[in-house]
Amino acid sequence: MDISLIIPLYNEADSLPELHSWIKRVMVENGYSYEVVFVDDGSTDASRRIIKDLMGEDSCVRLVAFQRNYGKSAALFCGFERAKGDVVITMDADLQDSPDEIPELYRMIKEEGFDLVSGWKKKRFDSKLSKNIPSKIYNATARMVTGLKLHDMNCGLKAYKNEVVKSIEVFGEMHRYIPYLAKNAGFTKIGEKVVQHQARKYGKSKFGLDRFVHGYLDLFTLWFLSKFGKTPMHFFGLWGSVMFVLGLLAVIIVGAIKFAAIVGNIKAPLITSLPYFYIALTMMIIGTQMFLTGFLGELVLRNSEERNSYKIAEDL
Repeated sequence: MDISLIIPLYNEADSLPELHSWIKRVMVENGYSYEVVFVDDGSTDASRRIIKDLMGEDSCVRLVAFQRNYGKSAALFCGFERAKGDVVITMDADLQDSPDEIPELYRMIKEEGFDLVSGWKKKRFDSKLSKNIPSKIYNATARMVTGLKLHDMNCGLKAYKNEVVKSIEVFGEMHRYIPYLAKNAGFTKIGEKVVQHQARKYGKSKFGLDRFVHGYLDLFTLWFLSKFGKTPMHFFGLWGSVMFVLGLLAVIIVGAIKFAAIVGNIKAPLITSLPYFYIALTMMIIGTQMFLTGFLGELVLRNSEERNSYKIAEDL
């Protein structure tokens, strides 16, 4: 099969017939063998019924249905598991992504050898205040942290080699950082294509401004896991030791000053009345806790069944 098209959706009943018709026209015109996997993320409208009707009309349509809303990452993960095509393409169901982009995305994967191609909605039709400006700030931070020079990390329109989607695990809300997950899995040929963005025709966006807050937290989680996920002691042990040593040195200095005052018969305040003593003590306690956190992390890692699970390994 040439292409697996994965489409996560939540309450997009109005757009589904038009989207399916558009996709089918593009696929037939280009002679692709394909499947369209709709992943219904617990919709409460008529989305599921409409997809079942489409399945009756078109044997290329498949449905994965959740009993409740689990989120886009879970929907993509289940779609990736079921994808059979050589090239896997994801797009949103709200008609803001254009199926006319499919042939060029497919060509970039098959002919130019990209592992992953991410869409870039260079010209957007969203509100500048609520989406455009926060998105630019978010993407600038993502480029700095991940090292990937992508202008639109979270664009729903992406194309992948099949082995890429089979080698990564999308969980939580990590769908925003699939290119970074792919990079960490060893797929480094990641490209970008300017794609057409269309104004929403039906319904309203399912994402609020809180996605930017969650996005930043998830970004730094992924960065930390990629750097220290296999060696937690390198982070917690190092900084715990630094804090403990600094705290210990501060306690020694405070004690030496007090001892010198006693020897010189100079009246000096009680050590416990000095704020530096409590600061030093706090640093020693936090340093010890960080060191023990790293130690416990190493124990958990050493006893994990997946400590030597490498998804990208082949005998040549």
